[in-house]
Amino acid sequence: MADLIVEKTNHLGILKLNRPDRMNAISVEMLNDLGEALKDFDSDPKVRAIILTGEGRGFCSGLDLKDTAAGRGIGAGLAAPGASHVSTRELPTVTLHRIDLPVICAINGAAAGYGFDLALGCDLRLISDRAKLVPAFAKRGIVPESGGTWYLPRLVGWAKACEIEFIADDIGPARAVELGLANKVVAHEELMEEATRWASKIAANAPLAIRAMKRLFRHGLSEDFESHTHHVLMQLLVLFRSGDFKEGLDAFMAKRDPNFSGR
Repeated sequence: MADLIVEKTNHLGILKLNRPDRMNAISVEMLNDLGEALKDFDSDPKVRAIILTGEGRGFCSGLDLKDTAAGRGIGAGLAAPGASHVSTRELPTVTLHRIDLPVICAINGAAAGYGFDLALGCDLRLISDRAKLVPAFAKRGIVPESGGTWYLPRLVGWAKACEIEFIADDIGPARAVELGLANKVVAHEELMEEATRWASKIAANAPLAIRAMKRLFRHGLSEDFESHTHHVLMQLLVLFRSGDFKEGLDAFMAKRDPNFSGR
């Protein structure tokens, strides 16, 4: 059985972490497959949005601590001599940050450790009313290893990030929305339906513009305002020459829904 289920349908790429018996704890195979699937979706012009979720009761329980305790798996490898030279270039969380396709995380159950960071790396988060976020790093003697220390202060501010990680209490669905860590709480049985609805609405919009927006959001985090404005104007010059821009204008004038081609 594959550790990751990969599907493509109606301009959507769907990824399901698939180790339900281990609450979707991260395996080496899952890491490799997830990174490759994200890159494959991003390079496919037919895919316009991605949904990431988990099979079974949990979203992702983090690194597989049972394998780590037995001297196997990812955590054990990081603790080995010479592990400080391990490259982060191909880690899925790095790929997730780099790609231009929007990613919706459908948090179907507990998102702990690596799973918490993985969820934070997505662009939008819908959380089941049965799910929770588990920032338990300080209780395991480690730090958020896959983006949490970068994302959290930007998402919730410095003081709240410190509260979340230093105290390390579980975060329920309503609190996750209040903090800005999730967009919406959804009834568990309706989670994938709602995620698909959101993704389909994104996919119906101009894909070149959506990709450009995400890219500009990302670059804007490290640019001053004037430099960023210049890059926005340069991007607009490109989009003005696209078929999608013409289609958007034609649809507006004809008072009809646009049919974007991504060209």
